Amino acid sequence: MGIVAGLDSSPDFTRIVVCDTDTGAVLRQGYAPHPVEGRPSDVDPQAWLLSLGEAAGGGLLEGVQAIGVSAQQNAVVPLDAQGNTVRPALVGGDKRAQVAAADLVDALGGREAWAQAVGSVPQAARPVTKLRWLARNEPENARRTAVLLQAHDWLVWQLLGRPVRRTTDRGGASGTGYWSAATGAYRPDLVELALGHQVMLPEVIGPSDAAGTTPEGLLISAGTGETMAAAFGLGIGLGDAVVSLGASGSVMAVHPEALADQSGMITSLADATGMHLPVVTTLNAVRTLRGTAELLGLADLESLSELAAKSTPGAHGLVLLPYLEGERTPHLPHTAGTLAGLRRESMKPEHLARAAFEGMLCGLGDALDVLRGRGVDVRRIFLLGPAAELPAVQASAPSLFGAQVVVPQPADYAAIGAARQAAWALGVSQGTLDPRTPPAWQGAAAQVLEPGDELAVGQAVRQQFTAVREQTHPGAFHA
Repeated sequence: MGIVAGLDSSPDFTRIVVCDTDTGAVLRQGYAPHPVEGRPSDVDPQAWLLSLGEAAGGGLLEGVQAIGVSAQQNAVVPLDAQGNTVRPALVGGDKRAQVAAADLVDALGGREAWAQAVGSVPQAARPVTKLRWLARNEPENARRTAVLLQAHDWLVWQLLGRPVRRTTDRGGASGTGYWSAATGAYRPDLVELALGHQVMLPEVIGPSDAAGTTPEGLLISAGTGETMAAAFGLGIGLGDAVVSLGASGSVMAVHPEALADQSGMITSLADATGMHLPVVTTLNAVRTLRGTAELLGLADLESLSELAAKSTPGAHGLVLLPYLEGERTPHLPHTAGTLAGLRRESMKPEHLARAAFEGMLCGLGDALDVLRGRGVDVRRIFLLGPAAELPAVQASAPSLFGAQVVVPQPADYAAIGAARQAAWALGVSQGTLDPRTPPAWQGAAAQVLEPGDELAVGQAVRQQFTAVREQTHPGAFHA
């Protein structure tokens, strides 16, 4: 019996869970916001350390034998030759870099060239794109940059006392835009293409490897990105997909091989276990529901859900293409949403409410079909986010997705995943766990929803949605 800790340094806060090594039961937890106002595009990484220290206060880590680190993805920490930060970390979506993304796509010879090189096409948020922005807008800082780390790499390095060796993991590396999940190797030529010169990159270590041991004897595991840590904390495996309902949406699934996709719809990430984690993103998920609630004068999404329940599947022929912010899946960056099927009998608030839920879920169903169309096995879908609790979502999701839907209880899955990684590395170091097999922790407590008799109805609603999409945007989407 032992205890391990997992810390998740998200864009807004640090959360720490202390877990039983054998079962994964959460024994205690800590939390602290980052001392940063709002969500700026530039953040001093010391803010992450300050909130980590605060979250770990009160003896939270007493008796802990190993720590795993999960952190926000797409954060680049440029260091000089002495290991000092050249400038604040470039974090988040960072729309400043949209021109840089287009530049990079052209510089390598187009989207297909990038898909073949690293399994994804550069977007504004990607670290490789931020390097191009840095070279174009802050050339002196770009010249001084000698080492590149991401948020979890930097935190692991700090916890270990800033050793000469710097490490990362496959999951974190796969999101950079200069490491290929297919080959398991860096593409230093792409760093040079973006930044203008070569730099030191962290060593990519295995899922169950330790990054090192602190002077106090605390083992630090490899660490990983938040997405990979959450998947590991949920315990998903082959046949499982995760649909995340934020303002935008994402669909990811475990797959045994890397997928290259020249359309840019699939981002080919690696997971925290040695497998792969292809991700498809939609720009419009819960923002579709919020916009509809405002239009109907409703105070919250619960009210919208209640109203939608008064309609029937198919919303009396009303179809909402929810492309309110343009869309990535399908690739329609400059389009707008469409409301089709307006007839006198369909022009009622409850039908619009229903169409909003169905439009959001059908859009995510399209994203699922992109993965299925590439041979990804999807038998069970984990539905995440506060909107997953809404009755209107739970009533429709299984039949529209055509699979069993699991709604886990809210928990700090990224922090739990980081703790599970720590337990794995600890077990391997002690000779009690196989480096190829992670510890079998108890799964997330969850509601399980089956499509049942509604499957045919759900497929009819999807067909109605697809017909409107094809009529409005012919050929834009091919799963």
